[in-house]
Amino acid sequence: MSEIDPIPAPPPSPEGWYAPPPYAPAPPPARPFWGRWIAVVTVVATILAAGGGLGIGLTMARYLHNSSPVTQTATLPQASEPPTASAPISAVPPSNSNGTINAQAIAAKVDPAIVDINTVVQTSGGTSAAAGTGMIVTPSGEVLTNNHVVDGSTSITVTIAGRSGNYSAHVIGVSTTNDVALLQIDGGVSGLPTVTLADASNVKVGDPVVAIGNALGQGGTPSVTQGQITAIDQTITASEGRGKSETLDGLIQSDATISPGDSGGALVNSAGQVIGMITAGEASSSRSSTSNVAYSITTNTALSVVNQVRAGQAGNGVFIGPVGYIGVGIADQGGARVTAVQSGSPAEKAGITVGSLIIAVGSTSVDSTGTLGNALHVYKPGASVAVTWVDGNGASHTKTLTLTTGPNI
Repeated sequence: MSEIDPIPAPPPSPEGWYAPPPYAPAPPPARPFWGRWIAVVTVVATILAAGGGLGIGLTMARYLHNSSPVTQTATLPQASEPPTASAPISAVPPSNSNGTINAQAIAAKVDPAIVDINTVVQTSGGTSAAAGTGMIVTPSGEVLTNNHVVDGSTSITVTIAGRSGNYSAHVIGVSTTNDVALLQIDGGVSGLPTVTLADASNVKVGDPVVAIGNALGQGGTPSVTQGQITAIDQTITASEGRGKSETLDGLIQSDATISPGDSGGALVNSAGQVIGMITAGEASSSRSSTSNVAYSITTNTALSVVNQVRAGQAGNGVFIGPVGYIGVGIADQGGARVTAVQSGSPAEKAGITVGSLIIAVGSTSVDSTGTLGNALHVYKPGASVAVTWVDGNGASHTKTLTLTTGPNI
């Protein structure tokens, strides 16, 4: 499948409601791409990050279909040190208004807590850029978004409604299995508006909803579309191309129109409460820029990850703080096959080459992208670990690599 032509993102609005604290300037211009494209059986669909957001060696394609679970590959963006344990965030009871909905009134309530997220990704060919959406969940600037929005990023910037400039942000923690990430906006922000997260356990088919996000990565006032819930408890299997895949379940399906860039955005009920986080949508063709078959992660699932991260509890697919990387692209091709090697990385220094098959990390056997990611991500940057691989000529090698912090495995 071909990539969508790149689109430049407009600069953030200089007008503001608040006096802005110091902020980080936007990163140097990088070549933006539209998002990861998904196939549902014979239908093409989008994972809704509007651009790169991928680690080295991955394609700009993401395929989705209903099937048996597929092992997920985990790559984790640069992150901060583990946070001090914080009180959990609780979902409020939902309060729908008898099936009626006022999209513009809802947008006026929710928009101030919706942020644009822009990332830069270092690849073997240079840099690329991606755009997505986030929801502010604490007044001090914690932001809920999809893991795939920030996955593989070397820098993250956030645009806050009503504040001029772009703020830098870092990852506090992610769930690779649930496609959830929690970010922290840098610069000592405070007093930010927050979304209201509602319990989604009783949503039902036919409930009216509004989808709000950074459609097409254009920034500015969030896009707003209206629809209804068409299915609940949906399971999708998504592949990022070249063997990288994940299975997400318990999703809400709706027909509110969404576009690349809406990933991490809000699925909102008629009371202006967030019941889901937009993550994927089917489209009628590989070049379609909109979809009215949308999938959202429930607030219940997202909050379980957020609260685990805020409590500083890693495990069960949740990673907190920086993890170690060796700097390769991997695909499930007869095992964990190396498809790219980052210049200057621990892998390159050790002599790992494209086409090699990584078979062990320390005493842990590796037979897929997923097992490799899980084996590496228990180590922090600076740790040394033995990596065993078989090169393209069939020769076996074992060397000790000192892991670094970076966007790649």
